[in-house]
Amino acid sequence: MQVKLKNKKKAQPKAKSKLIMGRRRFLKTTGLAFGAAVAASSLPGNLVRKAHAGEASPYPDAQKIKTICNYCSVGCGIIAEVQDGVWVRQEMDLAHPISRGGLCSKGASSREVSMSERRLKTPLKLVDGKWQKITWDTALDEIADNLKKIKKDSGPDSVFWMGTAKFNNEQAYMFRKMAALWGTNNVDHQARV
Repeated sequence: MQVKLKNKKKAQPKAKSKLIMGRRRFLKTTGLAFGAAVAASSLPGNLVRKAHAGEASPYPDAQKIKTICNYCSVGCGIIAEVQDGVWVRQEMDLAHPISRGGLCSKGASSREVSMSERRLKTPLKLVDGKWQKITWDTALDEIADNLKKIKKDSGPDSVFWMGTAKFNNEQAYMFRKMAALWGTNNVDHQARV
């Protein structure tokens, strides 16, 4: 005996309109809005304010000189502000055709290489876990003695001479000549690394 099942359509629940909000949802939303308003009222009043441009330069009498960064061969533009012969500040050159106002971290801090208050001005040597100042003559003599010992013990090819992007053409030539005088071809340039 077979039982026939009747095809009854189940009543579909009516879709709730997205505009209609239930009591529970209304209370949650209202509570959240109230909490946000209380939190916002506790913020200082000057948190959001109209922006004002600051002083263009703290050195209004400084001469602006367009120059290029000397860290690599890209040649990004820098505007150096010079007052009484001293490089006091720098800006990016927004009109420069290569960098268009951008500088890497080295270029942005190029003034600090020679003008920083934190820059070392004398050689230091680590003695018994503490840095001590030594003279330039002492530092150069110790470096030269150590290099001679390395060359004697391990040969001239045991040293790798690493150049710098700060060299001009003549300095790079002399650096290469120094490595050849040392007796090695182990020379490269830091911008390739």
